[in-house]
Amino acid sequence: MKKASMILSHLSSQPQFKSLKRQECYQKYINLLSQKWQKAVAFVYIKDDTLFIAVTHPGFKMELNYNRDLLKSLLTQLNTHDDACHSMTAKKVVVFHSKYHAMPEEKAIPSTVPHYYEQSTGNFKMPENKTLKESFARIKALILCKQ
Repeated sequence: MKKASMILSHLSSQPQFKSLKRQECYQKYINLLSQKWQKAVAFVYIKDDTLFIAVTHPGFKMELNYNRDLLKSLLTQLNTHDDACHSMTAKKVVVFHSKYHAMPEEKAIPSTVPHYYEQSTGNFKMPENKTLKESFARIKALILCKQ
């Protein structure tokens, strides 16, 4: 039986899906960056021997511009160590701010306080002790009020 990874590997090796391989290499490159820079990078692509890095905020653009040599060396290391990404070469690095990037997923915040229905019926054995009997009677009355 074929696994999903085998099927995807076979499909990505087809000539019409060569952009999938490129995209996988771009994702590997982004994963090589530090955690802070991974959040800053919206997307990456290579065109005409130039590595284009789109960032989510203009402040990150300045920081990555100072580290262009590091970005370029990471690309060459990925190029030499990973055979699938052998075609990724760039002579220049261009960092730019992009307003088009993947939005972080927002968690749904419930608008109301959750309401739980009483599942007890208030039927239980009454103890012999008078104080405990009174306590159980109060609890039973509260349960019956909430139903």
